[in-house]
Amino acid sequence: QVQLVESGGGLVQAGGSLRLSCAASGRIFRFNTMGWYRQAPGKQRELVADITSFGSANYGDSVKGRFTISRDNSKNTVYLQMNSLRPEDTAIYYCHSNYDNGYWGQGTQVTVVS
Repeated sequence: QVQLVESGGGLVQAGGSLRLSCAASGRIFRFNTMGWYRQAPGKQRELVADITSFGSANYGDSVKGRFTISRDNSKNTVYLQMNSLRPEDTAIYYCHSNYDNGYWGQGTQVTVVS
């Protein structure tokens, strides 16, 4: 069964940190680029960061220097370490795999309050 299961969202004060995790079933994780996207109310879904199977990472401009994406291939898990959080980071964060036509997780809410 194909699955992406996110965890780690929550409520945090501005300047704080959160770490998101996404556990994936093997075939959609191995050899595939994994990414984190986010969607705020009334806005389009946007790329936060993605990482290739070789560990090459790419970041959206608004999170560069604050967020770090990583993956543990032995655990089929991708992480998003979010530091120096801002209220504008508030959104639902989705995990994505580019396997086949693409797979999405169910999303996890991140709320940053000032």
